[in-house]
Parts: sequence; C-alpha cells; structure tokens
Amino acid sequence: MNTTQNQARPVFPFTAIVGQEEMKLALILNVIDPRIGGVMIMGDRGTGKSTTIRAIADLLPQIEVVENDLFNSHVSDYDLMSDTIKQKLQQGSDLDTELINVPMIDLPLGATEDRVCGTIDIEKALTEGVKTFEPGLLAKANRGILYVDEVNLLDDHLVDILLDSAASGWNTVEREGISIRHPARFVLVGSGNPEEGELRPQLLDRFGMHAEIRTVKDPDLRVQIVEQRSQFDNDPYQCLKEFSQQQEELKQSIVVAQSQLESVSIDYDLRVKISEVCGVLDVDGLRGDIVTNRAAKAFAAYNGRDQVEIEDIRKVIVLCLRHRLRKDPLETVDSGSKVQQVVDEILNS
Repeated sequence: MNTTQNQARPVFPFTAIVGQEEMKLALILNVIDPRIGGVMIMGDRGTGKSTTIRAIADLLPQIEVVENDLFNSHVSDYDLMSDTIKQKLQQGSDLDTELINVPMIDLPLGATEDRVCGTIDIEKALTEGVKTFEPGLLAKANRGILYVDEVNLLDDHLVDILLDSAASGWNTVEREGISIRHPARFVLVGSGNPEEGELRPQLLDRFGMHAEIRTVKDPDLRVQIVEQRSQFDNDPYQCLKEFSQQQEELKQSIVVAQSQLESVSIDYDLRVKISEVCGVLDVDGLRGDIVTNRAAKAFAAYNGRDQVEIEDIRKVIVLCLRHRLRKDPLETVDSGSKVQQVVDEILNS
C-alpha cells in the first residue's frame, strides 16, 4: 500500500476556530454520517465559512482507495466501487491500494453540467464500441466533501443534480442511449450570503441541515479571532503544532463515532416526539423526521453513547428543521426560534 502525503500549503486547524459552534457541529455530524444529507451554511461575509469547511476536510483521517482509480473506489465496499474495479475483483485480480487525503472538491460557480457529471466520448463509443468516460467533479468527490460556495447563485438545475447524487450516492450520465453509472457518495456543503438571495424552498429542503452564522459582536472574542488568524499567517507550522493534540483527539472521536454509529439506537418514545415536533411545525414530507433521527444518532455516537437521549435531539433538531418551515411574510419570529419554542414545549412535556 502506498501513502500519498499532502505537500500543499498548511490549512488552518479546525480546533483553532473560535465560535461558530453551530456550523462546526453540523459539519462534524455530516462527516460521521453522510446520509444526513449535507449542510447549507448561510451567513454574513467574512465569518469563516470557507475556512471551517476546508479545516474539517484537512482534519479527517486518510482513506484507502484502489490505486490509479478515477473514482476513489473502496477496495471491499461494493457501494463505493466503480464498475471497472468490480469486474477486476470478479476476475480475481489483485488490487493495489494507496492512502489519500479525504477529497475536498470546490465546485466553481460557472461549472457546466459536463464538468460536474462527466462526459461520454460518443465518437469512440460508436466507432470502436468502447465506453470512454471522462470523469467530472462528482467522481472526484466520491468519499469526500463537495463544497459549493455561493450555492444560492448556482443554476437550479445543477443544484438538483448535486442533491440527487448526494442523496442516492450514485451519478448516472446518459448520452445518445449510452449510460454510465459510478459511485458519488460525498458530504455536500453549500454556503451563501442571504443578502444575495435564497435557494428555492424545494431545493433548500433537500439539504439535511441548515446552519446560520452571524458576525461575532463580542469585542473580546473578535480580538481572539484576529489574533488566532494573525498567529497562523505569521507561522502556520507553529500554530499547527500548538493544536496538534486537540486535532488528533477530535479526529479519533470522529473515527470512533463512525465505527459505533450502526450500534446506536433511539427509543420509540423519542422518535414519536421528533415526529410530533415536525407535525406541530407543519413540516412538509418526512425528510425532517428522518434527518433528525439520523443526526441525533450521530450526536450520541460522537459523545460515546449507544442510546439517544432527549438532550441529543434538543441539540440537533433546530439545525435539521429550521429551513423546512413554510415562509410567512408576516411572521416576525425567526424560524430557528420558532422551532426552539415548539421543541421546548414538546420535549419538556
């Protein structure tokens, strides 16, 4: 097995980020269980959205992939394996593997559908009978994180494709009757500034979580953030050394939580309370119920427990539901506060 070391410039350590606890928690839970469905981060400019997302990717342990495979295929999990690798396994071929850093793919605003999904060489397919596929960003993002900055400015059709792939874990490309399918399981992270427009409600609803971040007002905290950033800019390696133990501890917590996730259970009574909250808030569909159940389990695993407690639900439910409420132009209460009021009433009863 080969190990690929990342010689890129240092990334600001995740554990050094001051404040923005809601955003950090949403990212950690999605990394523990990607089935939560990604996170949409809305907030003011210059609040560290991109820095935090890059920091979580850098924190994660390296993953084992089949060497020279374009889709970061897993060596034994069929759901994370390209068709070519499956065929090689069925033929009894030996597969060389390597360790790579978790892929962190940026999707540029001007990206085309071909750039995102990949393209099939029709000419080669028709003349030589060979399926030649040029992978897109979804292939590169398999088993990693796909980050879309200013997602609210991205074409709705592309957002739809991203959400479909994130939900199903597969990307299908069809051209002139030729079809190619490959694994595309990734954590979808979108960020945006509410001043530049909202996502359509039906697209917003498909993000598992929605974190809202605001500019820090506390002067002491602001000074701490500025000093932390200046320290990193002046001597990044010293800063990384300072936080290395905290980084390692968080990394181990995430790895342990990922391995324990399947054994976490949630009592029927608590599941009823989650659905009761969704019913009272008039949340459309059942996505809210499903995501809250998953997030509560991930949070319990993160805290080293195999049983979900009521406090786990309290901690994650606003993140899972605030973006699913119907918008009322006359409503003066913030959607997060509205969810919190209902949660307090039902969970305390």
